[in-house]
Amino acid sequence: MLTKFIIAGVVYLAILIFLVRRTRVKEKTTSNYLLGGGNIGFVIGLFTTAATLFSAFTVVGMPDFFRTHGIGAWIFLAVSDAMMVYGLIRVGEILRRKARKLDFKGMSGLMATTYNNKLAGYVAFGGAVVFLIPYIAVQISGISIFLNAAFPDAVPVWAWSTLIVAIMIIYSETGGLRAIMYNDTLQGILLFITIWIIGWNCIDHFGSIESMFEKVAVAKNELLSTPGPKGLFTPQFFIISAIAIICLPFTQPQISTRVVIMKSSSALRKMAIGLGVVAILIILPTMFMGMYGAVLYPEATTQEFIGQVLLYDQASGVAALGLVGLIAAAISTSDSQIFALGSELRSLLHIADKKAISITRIFILIFGVLALVFSIVSTEHLVLLARTSFTGTAMMAPMILVGILSSRKLTRLMPLSTLLALVTFILAKIGIVPSKIGSLEIEILLFAFLALSAFVELIVFDKKNQDQSRP
Repeated sequence: MLTKFIIAGVVYLAILIFLVRRTRVKEKTTSNYLLGGGNIGFVIGLFTTAATLFSAFTVVGMPDFFRTHGIGAWIFLAVSDAMMVYGLIRVGEILRRKARKLDFKGMSGLMATTYNNKLAGYVAFGGAVVFLIPYIAVQISGISIFLNAAFPDAVPVWAWSTLIVAIMIIYSETGGLRAIMYNDTLQGILLFITIWIIGWNCIDHFGSIESMFEKVAVAKNELLSTPGPKGLFTPQFFIISAIAIICLPFTQPQISTRVVIMKSSSALRKMAIGLGVVAILIILPTMFMGMYGAVLYPEATTQEFIGQVLLYDQASGVAALGLVGLIAAAISTSDSQIFALGSELRSLLHIADKKAISITRIFILIFGVLALVFSIVSTEHLVLLARTSFTGTAMMAPMILVGILSSRKLTRLMPLSTLLALVTFILAKIGIVPSKIGSLEIEILLFAFLALSAFVELIVFDKKNQDQSRP
């Protein structure tokens, strides 16, 4: 398999080099370097957005999630994705119009402008850094550990991590956002093909989908219903997860940037609908892989199970393709997120464009190095923080949505409330404050607090301003 992996890896790198040479920009400006020219069609928009959403952890994490907790989340995921698509179409168009009117450079800068104070921009930028860097780090670490397990005598784990980060930084620094988007398209297609080949092989092992579920019922019937064998699928879990998924297009800067730079409203709608379809088609085979593991490897560790389903139970050519697909997914998602952090920083800089781009490129390197260091020395708390990345960034959703939807002068209420919620959420995750109050999860309480703050900002303060403006 090593020979086939090397061949597939060389081919993939060659395609990357071709794409970066084809998309490389000579004069780096905010528009062509950080925003990809600001005019992308729905096909590239669809694949680049899907690739930033579905990372290597989709392939590594979702099968084990289904194997451990069952299929109870399947309908919930479908409904949440449909709601995300609806929100992306309705709010996304408002965001596009507002962003283009206000010379969009990043969501942090947009928040600073709409709230007319820097605190909103700093909160948006700080939240993105705090929750995305650990997620990137753990993703890099996970793939490096997996590669080390596949080739134990090749290089140590830290060397795999360094190689992945080096490719990411070189590619991002050289080609900019447009090169990343083309890489996303390549990665998305590769991931889609690979995951369906493996998923189909898992079904084929049982003979049919019906036979697969019959075997799962015999092995552990609790996997086929809620709340699952470990009781994870509670109403609070579904509510918190749904909010995180629905808000992704506006709270994850690498996605919101892609929404803004779609070339037309029609392209945005097509991209959003396509994204919902792709989401279902990507997650579905991971469920087949999880049910396969529930029958054949119920007691295996996550690493042992993933090693079996992706490598040892597959033909050598498929296994090699799977490994390259995992690396491609890790690189594509991680460099999109690191690059987005650089763009967010630039949006807060009010200096000459050329100087701002130079500073941004330096910080893209710094963010990459930070992710590498965290991936090598990651602790339990970092892993926990990475697993709750989407929920953490979702805490910024009320502030961001108020900034997008409101056309009047806003107060500091939402930035201050969001900062308080983010700090409380982090303290709860590292065990300093309780993660539950009574029977309610801290996330539910924080989302309720932020929703109340948004209501006060949009309704109460607006009514007060209207009353004061009357003669």
